[in-house]
Amino acid sequence: MSIRVFFPGNKKVYAEQNGFIIQTDQPQSGGGDASAPSPYELFLASLATCGGIFVKGFCDSRGIPADNIELIQDLKYDTVNRRVSQIKISINVPPEFPAEYYQALVNAVNHCSVKKLVYDPPEFVVETVVKA
Repeated sequence: MSIRVFFPGNKKVYAEQNGFIIQTDQPQSGGGDASAPSPYELFLASLATCGGIFVKGFCDSRGIPADNIELIQDLKYDTVNRRVSQIKISINVPPEFPAEYYQALVNAVNHCSVKKLVYDPPEFVVETVVKA
C-alpha cells in the first residue's frame, strides 16, 4: 500500500490513499489556516474511530443497535515531557444495552488495529529519493 503526500498550500499537507484525499492543516497559532485537523489530531482520532468500528462490528454481529452508543476519548498530558501520557476511551451505552456485554465491548476496542500498532510499532525507514 502506498500513500502519496502533497502540499496544496500554506501549511496544508494532504494524503492520497485508496482514492481518498485526507486533508490536514495546522492551527492558526502554528501558521496554518485551521481548515482541517493537524496530522497529530488525525492520528489521535484514528485511535478513537478504530475502536468505534470494532464496537459497531460487535453490535452488528449481535443485532444490537449502535446508534445510541458513543465513544469518548480523553487524553492526559504529561506537561513535563510534553506528550500524551494516557489515552482513555469510554464506551457510553444507553441504559437498555445488555450489561453482560460491557466487558465484551472493552475487548472489542482492544482489537483495534491502530492501538495494536502503537503497542508493537513497526520499523520506520525514511529515505530521500531523487525523482526521475
